[in-house]
Amino acid sequence: MAESVELPSRLAILPFRNKVLLPGAIIRIRCTSPSSVKLVEQELWQREEKGLIGILPVRDSAESATSGTAVSSGMGGETSDSHKLDSKNQQEVIHWHDRGVAARALHLSRGVEKPSGRVTYIVVLEGLCRFNVQELSTRGTYYTARITSLDMTKGELELIEQDQEFVALSRQFKATAMELISILEQKQKTGGRTKVLLETVPVHKLADIFVASFEISFEEQLSMLDSVDVKVRLSKATELVDRHLQSIRVAEKITQKVEGQLSKSQKEFLLRQQMKAIKEELGDNDDEEDDLVALERKMQGAGMPASIWKHALRELRRLKKMQPQQPGYNSSRVYLELLADLPWEKASPELELDLKAAKERLDADHYGLLKVKQRIIEYLAVRKLKPDARGPVLCFVGPPGVGKTSLASSIAAALGRKFIRISLGGVKDEADIRGHRRTYIGSMPGRLVDGLKRVGVHNPVMLLDEIDKTGSDVRGDPASALLEVLDPEQNKTFNDHYLNVPFDLSKVIFVATANRMQPIPPPLLDRMEVIELPGYTPEEKLKIAIRHLIPRVLDQHGLSSDFLQIPEDMVKLVIQRYTREAGVRNLERNLAALARAAAVKVAEQEHLVPFAKDVQRLSSPLLDDKLAESTEVEMEVIPMGVNNHDISGAFRVASPMVVDEPMVEKVLGPPRYDDRETAERVANPGVSVGLVWTAFGGEVQFVEATAMVGKGDLHLTGQLGDVIKESAQIALTWVRARATELKLAISEETNLLEGRDIHIHFPAGAVPKDGPSAGVTLVTSLVSLFSKKRVRADTAMTGEMTLWGMVLPVGGVKDKVLAAHRYGIKRVILPERNLKDLVEVPATVLSSLEIILAKRVEDVLDQAFEGGCPWRQQSKL
Repeated sequence: MAESVELPSRLAILPFRNKVLLPGAIIRIRCTSPSSVKLVEQELWQREEKGLIGILPVRDSAESATSGTAVSSGMGGETSDSHKLDSKNQQEVIHWHDRGVAARALHLSRGVEKPSGRVTYIVVLEGLCRFNVQELSTRGTYYTARITSLDMTKGELELIEQDQEFVALSRQFKATAMELISILEQKQKTGGRTKVLLETVPVHKLADIFVASFEISFEEQLSMLDSVDVKVRLSKATELVDRHLQSIRVAEKITQKVEGQLSKSQKEFLLRQQMKAIKEELGDNDDEEDDLVALERKMQGAGMPASIWKHALRELRRLKKMQPQQPGYNSSRVYLELLADLPWEKASPELELDLKAAKERLDADHYGLLKVKQRIIEYLAVRKLKPDARGPVLCFVGPPGVGKTSLASSIAAALGRKFIRISLGGVKDEADIRGHRRTYIGSMPGRLVDGLKRVGVHNPVMLLDEIDKTGSDVRGDPASALLEVLDPEQNKTFNDHYLNVPFDLSKVIFVATANRMQPIPPPLLDRMEVIELPGYTPEEKLKIAIRHLIPRVLDQHGLSSDFLQIPEDMVKLVIQRYTREAGVRNLERNLAALARAAAVKVAEQEHLVPFAKDVQRLSSPLLDDKLAESTEVEMEVIPMGVNNHDISGAFRVASPMVVDEPMVEKVLGPPRYDDRETAERVANPGVSVGLVWTAFGGEVQFVEATAMVGKGDLHLTGQLGDVIKESAQIALTWVRARATELKLAISEETNLLEGRDIHIHFPAGAVPKDGPSAGVTLVTSLVSLFSKKRVRADTAMTGEMTLWGMVLPVGGVKDKVLAAHRYGIKRVILPERNLKDLVEVPATVLSSLEIILAKRVEDVLDQAFEGGCPWRQQSKL
């Protein structure tokens, strides 16, 4: 309750918009703007939190300023309540209201200063009395005003209390308020202290206190503030309290009506169950007939083609003749329900394609992948010009974690169509595609028909995920069944074995994904346009992490940048030392590990201590409507009856946790990779660095060779396939045949293997390895072994070789070059005929590598050793 105080003739003024403080009310404000912060520091902070300030509401700019005072000032500070009208002079014109409320600070707390120098103050203020603005001026960066108090004197108060009209209004207000408090006490078990307040506080002050707790418009708040006459104020307060009371009564009536309807529904349900039991006893159960009528009505609205409708009617007539206890009744009914649920005619409306918006969406969802996104834009452009065109089936091929599935989702969003994903990984049964025949027990439709039923339209974007991971066994070949699905000449009459009627799949846009092309059968691959998605460079990974991964990880763990910050150099550290994958999934997992560690720290700290346990927040849309962070104040009305001295809260802002190198090592463990790995591995003669392609992208593969006393045998280890074993035999044969030319033997009669065996090992023995592209790497390893000269640590190579020393082209060049870049290798030796494949490699990667093209094995050897090929120097055997 506000007490009678002596106000100074001049007050510092704090403005805010859409909120009005009334005498007797208590508010909490958050001061963030420079002007409000300066006012708090100079008027409240240095006066032991007991200073007085004035609160003036700011009118909307659309309103007339005739009833207020228009003040033009040259302040440079920014407030959310100002309206800049003169753009030339950059002066702000603020439309003040001419009346305000003097407030006293009850509690003041200062937040932690942020790195930007910004400081936040939390101030709890109590409204004292109304005042009228006589003159408004500025003091530094905030406003001051000469005021006149509008409160009644003691004599005026005694005189008005004898007025019969005032007495009648007081009784009416107290009666209405008491009725409201009684209802709230029954509903919320509160209101005891409010009743005491009603009996002890003067009625003209109670009017302000009650109205401050209600949800009313800004205009009504201003009207209440302008009600200086106590009789007018009581009249308006009574009207507002009565309106609030009526709204509570209406809400109670609605609640009682809903509860009555629920009770009625429960009663009807019980009676229907009893009726059903009686009919079962009498053998007069016609519920099934009602269900069949509903099923027939549903089938009529499904829009089936005429031929299929005849088939469905025949099946329905057969079902009607059957008894529910017969074995085939349920299967026939489920079949007809499927026919009724399938989208024979229902389609997603085709939106007007906006290629610019589609391109912006692709750029926002995916970083890099310029060639892939350009192909998608071309695909969408054709769809825009010819919506019924039979476009190709796009197949995105690439390692895991590069965005294949999300690209398909972006295509669906650009077209405005529904999206559904069909996973084919591990599918070995042809019936998963075509469905089971209804003659089998437990038969069901195939995944495609079931997916169309779930999506509810016949023209969705359907993603056939992991199409390279289908298998075949005695139950059939799913890949062969997909030939009909993906062929636009055949899928118009796709025949699912369960449906046993043709269904048109030509309106479906199919998109496939795969990790490798090799397992896909050639006929199926011929029906698709392959778009390869290579791995990302470290620079691209960094951009993806900053733009996409970190915000997503923080959101998934309930954090924000206010709690956790991961600098760019720490992201680079994670990329270089903890991930060497082609995609970004492991990078996201590592970032998630850092977020989890931060979540534990944040959960253990208390960032906000509430005011007091007995403070109850009034819940209403108006009070919960928070202003934006850039606004000047935030206001929260504290319920009436709260003891001001119990307000003992403090607001603390914890500084964000910044990830550093010790934290990375503590959470993720010791680094898994370092730049010294290649140099350490090739420190001895007989070791060379090759480049291989895997389903997870390109990788660096070391080849080790050593000699020992033996009978001239060749030993190969490392879980190798037949092709790579043959490459090792070819490499050894070529080296033995060129031993004299390479200065590895004194004469042609010298046998390099005389009295010793050769052992070639491919490390990471648990990983199967095969393919011809290790030919030049094997030759380099053997020449290094026999010449006792080390291979350059900064050089990696790939290429197939012939028995006569020709270097033949290989596949996966782009992935292999990216792998070399990730490992920090500076020189890459490629077959000369692979020059055309370098067009697909990003320019940033090529600029950091020295690409060496080789036509013969001698060219490879000349570049693989420091100072040239070993034949230039006499080797000692």
